[in-house]
Amino acid sequence: MKHVKTWIVGLFAFLIWGAQAAGIADQLNGSSHVVLMRHAYAPGVGDPPGYVLERCDTQRVLNQEGKNQAVRIGRWLRAQGVEKAQVFTSPWCRCKQTAELLNLGPVRDELALASFFDEPHLAAARNTSLQSFLAQALKTKGDQALILVTHHVNILEFMGQNIGSGDMVLARVNPQGQLLDYKLIRSP
Repeated sequence: MKHVKTWIVGLFAFLIWGAQAAGIADQLNGSSHVVLMRHAYAPGVGDPPGYVLERCDTQRVLNQEGKNQAVRIGRWLRAQGVEKAQVFTSPWCRCKQTAELLNLGPVRDELALASFFDEPHLAAARNTSLQSFLAQALKTKGDQALILVTHHVNILEFMGQNIGSGDMVLARVNPQGQLLDYKLIRSP
């Protein structure tokens, strides 16, 4: 009897996990959901003075912990049923590194995802750019997931909440790219 109970509990857990996994993948395959992800762990805050966007050696970048975290997140997304994705990233190296290590598809830079940490007065304008980008990208992505790797300031401006390194936001947006609701997904 004990083995039967264990089997039933295991089957129940598998069915719940499978429903959640299918739910995330199904939502991302539709035309109203997107994942916004904060880049994986890169020690420090901001970038060193005098950094150059085209030179990773002048920026804050992922350490080994952050690289491992990005790989784990990609595996977790695939386990959720995300087989293929359009992946867009901020032009900052730590975001590019994260996006590439997810291993979910080709990675493209998108200026609407660029950090404005050093220029907080750009927050509203950058958020408007992000919404415009989302509106267009969701119309043309087909049945692929849309994953955006960006910075905490961008996500904070978009959804009003700070999130940790590698955390994700499964966001539902309207046709204009404006946030309707979201689910916070902590980094696996």
